[in-house]
Amino acid sequence: MQMIIVDDEAHWVDNLSMNKPWHTLGIEHVHKAYSAHEALQIIDTHPIDIVISDILMPEMTGIELIERIRIRDKKIKCIILSGHSDFEFAKQALQHNAVDYLLKPPTDKELLDAVKTAIDQLNAEWETISSFERTQYALRENLPLLRGQLLLEALHGQRMPSDEWIRKLENYGLPFEQGECALLLVRMEEEFGQYLSNRQPLIEYAIINIAEEIIGEFMEVWSVKEEHGYLVFLLQLKENKDDIGEETILEKLSSQLQYKVKQFLKGSLSIVITEWFNFPEQLSDRFRQATTYFRQIVGDEREFVMRVSDLEQNTAQRPLSSLYVPPTLVNLLEAGRWDEANQKLKAIFAELDDQWSESWEHCMEAGCLISASFTHLAHRNGHTLVKLLGNEIEPLQSGEAFTSISKLRKWSLGALDKLKEGTSDEIKDIRTQYVKKVQEFTDKNLHLDVSLRALADHVNLHPTHLSKIYKLETGEGISDYVFHLRMERACYKLKSTNKKVYEISMEIGYTDPAYFIKVFKRQYGVTPQEYRDGNK
Repeated sequence: MQMIIVDDEAHWVDNLSMNKPWHTLGIEHVHKAYSAHEALQIIDTHPIDIVISDILMPEMTGIELIERIRIRDKKIKCIILSGHSDFEFAKQALQHNAVDYLLKPPTDKELLDAVKTAIDQLNAEWETISSFERTQYALRENLPLLRGQLLLEALHGQRMPSDEWIRKLENYGLPFEQGECALLLVRMEEEFGQYLSNRQPLIEYAIINIAEEIIGEFMEVWSVKEEHGYLVFLLQLKENKDDIGEETILEKLSSQLQYKVKQFLKGSLSIVITEWFNFPEQLSDRFRQATTYFRQIVGDEREFVMRVSDLEQNTAQRPLSSLYVPPTLVNLLEAGRWDEANQKLKAIFAELDDQWSESWEHCMEAGCLISASFTHLAHRNGHTLVKLLGNEIEPLQSGEAFTSISKLRKWSLGALDKLKEGTSDEIKDIRTQYVKKVQEFTDKNLHLDVSLRALADHVNLHPTHLSKIYKLETGEGISDYVFHLRMERACYKLKSTNKKVYEISMEIGYTDPAYFIKVFKRQYGVTPQEYRDGNK
């Protein structure tokens, strides 16, 4: 856990942060803030769990600080320190759900006990949030979506170890076992086109319900709609239904489904059924065969029930499975997952070497998709592929890259490195621009709000993201930069102008001159007036 101690009196902050055994309570890091504004900046950039704050501070009280904290994060626990045993202060602290209200100076026991109470409250709250019952409830609420997504991933070739399949089937409440299954693909015909798009899901839901009612008496049913519009049903015989005629039962049930849908929903269905196969190993292959059957064999026919068994699959015409298994190459590139994109390419070429070493068409299939993915990334970032690849574009333009697997492999991996290099340079340029904008805005508006949140709003970034970018590029935090700029500006004005200390304080963003004097002295060891006198 992380904690922050806030007080305008530096000796209190330094003493409490460095001289107490916080590690014994599990506190990993103790941040220090000498004003409420500085505390809010730290809270915006770090995962703070507990705040210990003085109640009377210039610019913002401890109660006002808690109010600001509650807007940001209601789970942060706050402990108030005060030099006054004022009932009204204590009442306000309790109204804002402060863990404790301690009088200065607190004993070590009082302080550690208060922090221990805060930690216990946090642990109890997070245990409730992550409890098994809550997880189970969320799982039940999202179960149809999760089941559908799992089946879609499996249909498209996502592989999982056997024990992972067993675990997911059990967690999702799916009464399927690894073993014999069949697929039933349903296409809704043109009569259903009369329904508006917002009613289409209701019709699909109704068809799925009818199918589960008819087929569910004999088989376990797992359904999903895939991206080409087919309703897909994975079927497995129930344990006590071994004698129902496995070879003909699917045709009979499919005909009943067609009849009931026509009777009640006034539309026709076309249905393709696969042979029984071993689930999950052969699932994606059988799904691909069934969709191919719809496209190539059935054509424009309507309202049929057909089996895939008569289709002779020409293995030379199968696509490269590794190209299309999620996550796809284009998705990895968009996410900037360069190492995984490299592994994806290697998997594609391993399949080419192993299964399609003599097939120029499969080499071309891979090359077209790889080059299209690279081009998409370039265009998405506002560039041309020619600009990012330089001379590496020539084998693609001449077609040389497609002439053999080895040449395509060499070009693809080299081009990927070029893309990574070009994109990384662009990201660095963007980060530099953000730093420049922040510094220019701060320089011109030092007398206004230049907090981390205000600067983040100015450049349209999240405060945490801006803080990381700035630290990465400059080596210092934004609050450090603002503070040093204020101090440098103060020194310059003290030496070069006759403005009063309170005027300089306002011009550099300190609304409380007393607080400015305290900060200045902590930085330079002298007050602003002493600094001015010493530089006359």
